Parts: sequence; structure tokens; C-alpha cells
Amino acid sequence: MDIADEASTAQAIALHRPWAIVNASGYVRIDEAETEIDRCHRENVLGPEVLAAACARSGLPLVVYSSDMVFDGRRDTPYTETNETSPLNVYGRSKADAEAHVLARHRDVLVVRTSSFFGPWDETNFVARLLRALGEGRAFHAASDVTVSPTYVPHLVDASLDLLIDGEKGIWHLTNEQALTWSVFAEIAADRARLQTTLLDACLHDDLPWPAPRPVYSALKSERSRIMPGLDRALDQYFREREVA
Repeated sequence: MDIADEASTAQAIALHRPWAIVNASGYVRIDEAETEIDRCHRENVLGPEVLAAACARSGLPLVVYSSDMVFDGRRDTPYTETNETSPLNVYGRSKADAEAHVLARHRDVLVVRTSSFFGPWDETNFVARLLRALGEGRAFHAASDVTVSPTYVPHLVDASLDLLIDGEKGIWHLTNEQALTWSVFAEIAADRARLQTTLLDACLHDDLPWPAPRPVYSALKSERSRIMPGLDRALDQYFREREVA
């Protein structure tokens, strides 16, 4: 269905008669969003707003995903659910706007802020690209001055469904909750994979080809409850899953 189209959304709900809806769609290309503003807005703002209104009319709980990019990075401690948003880029503004719109449209919406995905079945995420580059003897560049909270996708899925089933609503931060720079994360992952780190280039974010501005600190932490495992456990599971993927 097209979640930005009211008729398409209503037709899909009538056909499938879900007990809840999880919106895992969206525009995720942070740099391209700087020039594809209208498309980013349609997929990240209008779509979730239409979906929230449809779920409210049908009495359905809804889960939507937001991002650490809603913050400006001026803190030096992890952001929590109650910190004020102040995005630096088009993508971040779309996510902040979406949060406001869906919360206004639907009282039973769960907004999950998360960040820095990695998972065993996606070959484009940070860890997969790191392991591929080092394994092939190529240099890998990682920012030493940008702090994030990595998130293992299977853990995110489990936690999201737990919150949905428990009837939680409002804004939640879900990550594996360790705050570290991209370069430190790369070193840890490379060590776990028993790969040499001599080709790992810990550089400044200004030296990377990032057209969109990023917050230099966007680590997330939850004030509500800690329900995600730590990063060590996430990496253990990641490497186990990669062996059978």
C-alpha cells in the first residue's frame, strides 16, 4: 500500500484487518534527502501522518520509527526521550516533524527513536562494509569525532514487539545503549572478527563525503526502561548469525 494515500491505506486495513501496524518503511538516505526534500517529506512525514490518522479511526495501535538525527549533537551525554529536538539536516527535520504529527493524530502510537543499525542479513550496514573492506585488504574510513549508539536490528525488532504487545505508547529510545565513536566501534568489530586494523583510518567527519550535516554526538539512552541488551551481547549474536546467514 501507499501509506501517503488515504484511500490506499484504508483499503489495505479493510483487506488485512490487522491487530496493529508497524511502519518499517521510510526514506532513509540522509545525504540524498538534502536534494530530494519533497520525496523525503512525503515518505517520512506525510505517510506516517496519514497512517496514524487511519489507525486512530480503526482503533489500531501503531509503531513508527524515528532517529537520533532529530538532535543537534550539542550535548556530551546521551539524549533521552524528554530532550528537545533540534535537527541539523533535512532527514532529521522530516523525522522530528513526523513525531509531532503522529503523536497529534493518534493517542495509541509508539514512536521508537533508534540509530546506527547493523544486522546479519544487510550487507550495506556499517559493520558489514567494515568487515568486507578489511577482509579484502582495503582501507576503511570511520569518524573518530562522531559519537553514536549502535543498534542490532534483531534486538530492536524484539524490543519493539514487546512494547507493542504491552500496550506502550509515546516516545521510546531503543539502542544497545553504548555511546562510542564510529572509529572505536570499527575497532571493536574488527577485533571480534579477528581482522587486522592497520587499514582502519580513524578520520574526522569533515574528511568524509557526507553532504548532509550530522550531529557530532547523538548517543541515545532511555529514561523509561532499559530493555535492550548491551553492545557486547549484540556483537556476539551478530557474529553467530553471520555464520549461518
